[in-house]
Amino acid sequence: MDSRSDRHIIETRIHSEAVYEGSFLKVRRDEVRLPNGGQATREYIVHPGAVVVIALLDDDHVVMERQYRYPVQRVITEFPAGKLDPGEAPLACAQRELLEETGYTASEWLHAGDMHLAVGYSDEILHIFFARGLSAGQAKLDPDESLDVEIMKIDDVLLACRNGGITDAKSLSCALWLQNVRDGRWSLPKGGAGVSRHPDGRHAGPDAPEEPAPLPA
Repeated sequence: MDSRSDRHIIETRIHSEAVYEGSFLKVRRDEVRLPNGGQATREYIVHPGAVVVIALLDDDHVVMERQYRYPVQRVITEFPAGKLDPGEAPLACAQRELLEETGYTASEWLHAGDMHLAVGYSDEILHIFFARGLSAGQAKLDPDESLDVEIMKIDDVLLACRNGGITDAKSLSCALWLQNVRDGRWSLPKGGAGVSRHPDGRHAGPDAPEEPAPLPA
């Protein structure tokens, strides 16, 4: 953010209070001063952050999941994902979630980028990772998790994104990354380089830039 050019649109927190604190997320209500001098109320979700993994197999397939998502009352096809534990680095979380949910481990990890999932009402940052050099193993699901692992052709994933078979926002964004990286238009830095942080530092992760590593088809 360039403070010199953005100052005229930035809101300043005056007061903040906790509205709800659950095991998964928190809700806060802030009073803010507007750029024009007025005041407004902002309610938003405080989220620990999460990762999503684009796990590549050697035959132009990827590892996907089908999972019942209670808020929308539907089984959703999506890339493996999960939230960060307290103090956990994004790369470590990505490795843990891929193993726990699918049983796969990977010999190489590449950080694609970060995205804000719902900027109007949440501070969540989602870290996108590619994983390759996969080895299959035994999943270690949490007691409250139930999902099916599905191996899909990349072209079928892209088709499902276009025809409404995949509606999950993070998976649609990952499909954009997957298509551009596979086609050689985008390249990836190795490891966890460039991982974003919240101002409070709770998304701490490796930041040292490395040489970009194009992902072969």
